[in-house]
Amino acid sequence: MRELQDLQLLIDKAVTELKYPDYPAELYDPIFYILSMGGKRMRPALLLMACDLFGGNVEKAMPPALAIEVFHNFTLMHDDIMDKAPLRRGRTTVHEKWNQNAAILSGDVMLIEGYKLMMQVEDRFLRVILDIFNNTAVGVCEGQQLDMDFEVRDDVKIDEYIYMIRLKTAVVLGGALKIGSILGGADMKDADLVAEFGENLGLAFQLQDDMLDVYGSPEKFGKQVGGDIIANKKTYLLIKALELADATQKTELNKWIAITEFDNQKKVEAVTGIYNAVQVKQYAETTMHQYADKAFDALEKINLPEENKQYLRDFADSLMVREY
Repeated sequence: MRELQDLQLLIDKAVTELKYPDYPAELYDPIFYILSMGGKRMRPALLLMACDLFGGNVEKAMPPALAIEVFHNFTLMHDDIMDKAPLRRGRTTVHEKWNQNAAILSGDVMLIEGYKLMMQVEDRFLRVILDIFNNTAVGVCEGQQLDMDFEVRDDVKIDEYIYMIRLKTAVVLGGALKIGSILGGADMKDADLVAEFGENLGLAFQLQDDMLDVYGSPEKFGKQVGGDIIANKKTYLLIKALELADATQKTELNKWIAITEFDNQKKVEAVTGIYNAVQVKQYAETTMHQYADKAFDALEKINLPEENKQYLRDFADSLMVREY
């Protein structure tokens, strides 16, 4: 089996070799720009690893892996518009560098390009692979809509939030793994178990990301600290804090959620102070580890040699070890 670093290098090289027209530049330059931001290429790497895990041909799996990466970056481009995010991976977001209309249209083209790449799988896999890709894409859109709905609701519960991030984040990991395992020759039972592993890992990863938004270093992670707080995002931390807060703390939290004009730094400091007082970070860490354990439980049930399972286990461990 290939090392993770080798697969990442393959993906990075393949991303740089993707060809798009030069004209019109306003349509295609943003695509080159967002794809050049790099990142861990986690989703396509999962697809390739799953394919390799079951003895498949990694090179043949490269087009669908690239499809997942292009699709993922399309969602990031549009999410940044909706979130009014100034930075992505430490660089100016597409809608800030160009304009909102350019980012919308370039994202639309990326979605189409993702399908063109996915359709390069062998004909015998095409229908089942496209079904998985379609379900994944719809789930991401549903998750994003729920995420936006939650911004104007004050009664969001933890189970609703988990359902939302499962759709918005986790199904892409599960879908990538399922596609890769099928291309590698897995039967549907094992493919479903691999997808279950990916979804639960995705939930753990998103809960970790919620914590990094508040407690992470912008120099390390290239994100605006407290961006979720500023945008009133109903993350696990906020929902749980409202659940745990006493009357005074809840009044203070609701005050910061309600006001429309504020100093960003003061809001972040005030809300983070309440988070610390009710120890919400510890609750988030416990829940994160619960979903990570579920991921590893699913992995144990897959009908593969132990050394093959260790391949994905090591990858998961590397994702979840991120210093604050």
